[in-house]
Amino acid sequence: MKKLAFLFILVAAISISAKDKDTSLVKTFNIGEYKLYLLSDFTSTGSKDLLIGASDEMLKKYVPDGSYPTAINCFAMRMQGKTILIDTGLGTNLLKNLAKVKIDPKEISAVLITHMHFDHIGGLLKDGKVVFPNADIYISKPEHAYWTSEKEMTKANDAAQGGFKLAVDVVKAYGQKVHLFTPNELGKIKENLFEGISAIAAYGHTPGHTLYMIESNNEKLLVWGDIAHAMIIQMPYPDVALKYDVDSKKAVTTRNKVLKYVSDNKIPIAGMHIVPPAAGTIEASGKGYSFTPFK
Repeated sequence: MKKLAFLFILVAAISISAKDKDTSLVKTFNIGEYKLYLLSDFTSTGSKDLLIGASDEMLKKYVPDGSYPTAINCFAMRMQGKTILIDTGLGTNLLKNLAKVKIDPKEISAVLITHMHFDHIGGLLKDGKVVFPNADIYISKPEHAYWTSEKEMTKANDAAQGGFKLAVDVVKAYGQKVHLFTPNELGKIKENLFEGISAIAAYGHTPGHTLYMIESNNEKLLVWGDIAHAMIIQMPYPDVALKYDVDSKKAVTTRNKVLKYVSDNKIPIAGMHIVPPAAGTIEASGKGYSFTPFK
């Protein structure tokens, strides 16, 4: 639980510093007939000290000043008369960014959660009250089980317990609007959450970390949550892990599987910690991969 405590303190500090400067950003992508909106809370940097398994040679080449670029993002989507959010970030600039794309919080009909770290569910509540009164909240069963477990929370120190308490508060506040599901296996989609959106298991970063595949008119995009935090080094070296991971070994295995899948199938991706535009294509490169952001 030391990892979780460290994450809680670090992101809280980033959030406070980000208030001094508005670095929020919105950007629109088309996926067939659907529109996907990047809603970026802010950009920042992460320390090399967060990296697990990075050699001095790797750090010298990819993180020479001791830090890497990162961001906190979420995404909104308009599709078939529905308006859906995928994660909510910290909530720092969420409502402001929604207003920029003319989305009223009451218009949101569903919020799909990749995982329940507070920089992904922080925008669901404001002053303890629901921000999206008409939204159903979708969380994978293993993710919900972990974050609402008293046993898991008691293992955590005081700082880390804040993350568990937020997750419990979210679940209680939205009540019967919280829906639990079992994600599909990567490459074996059996059922969709909605027409055009399927959930895919990607466990490791958290016990129920989930990806969302969006498909319309034979076009696809995978919103991959926290498959990677430090793109600059985790693409050429996918085996480099982060202290944020609940299970770093499983997170590495999952990352390699996802990278191979999207590369082999030429499926663009979008991520919650990729600097804007936060979406692009993945290609095999050497022993790892390369990321080309959308223009």
